[in-house]
Amino acid sequence: MKRRGAPSREVAEELAIQALTFIADDPERLDRFLSLTGIGAGEIRAAATSPHFLAGVLDHMLGDEGLLIAFADSAGIDPTDIARARASLGGQWERDLP
Repeated sequence: MKRRGAPSREVAEELAIQALTFIADDPERLDRFLSLTGIGAGEIRAAATSPHFLAGVLDHMLGDEGLLIAFADSAGIDPTDIARARASLGGQWERDLP
């Protein structure tokens, strides 16, 4: 079996945005995401322009197997594609706290 390489940064960011949309489409998933990240609902759009935030979205997915499988199924992708996309984004998102 041929192993797929890491996607480009652009493809990884697109997948992360798709994952964020999946989270936002369900109030319970969104509430949990907001609670765990500490980000406000009104801040998401601006934060989504940051590759580090998008990496955090994928970290969130990877940290919840049920969410990961549900998203992968809905997107028609293999869950390992999410891990590869996360690796392509590198770094981590650290929210500036007052």
